[in-house]
Amino acid sequence: MRLVVDLNRCQGYAQCAFLAPEVFTMHGEESLVYSPWAGDEHREKVARAVAACPVQAITADGLDGAAGAPAGAGRAAFDAR
Repeated sequence: MRLVVDLNRCQGYAQCAFLAPEVFTMHGEESLVYSPWAGDEHREKVARAVAACPVQAITADGLDGAAGAPAGAGRAAFDAR
């Protein structure tokens, strides 16, 4: 699945890094580093990370239907602008 993080929106709360450390990591206190591609084995953790982002900065293509993912969790998180 393809991941995009709006780094202008990201505030460094690190919920994604806590929930899916194989995909998201913090470099220092405020800089997020992430893999733009995540395998299916990370689907549930990524779904939780997308849902937990307080500023909805993470978009994941192909996430709909993942266990624990809220409806529409994989859709663009940028609609609220």
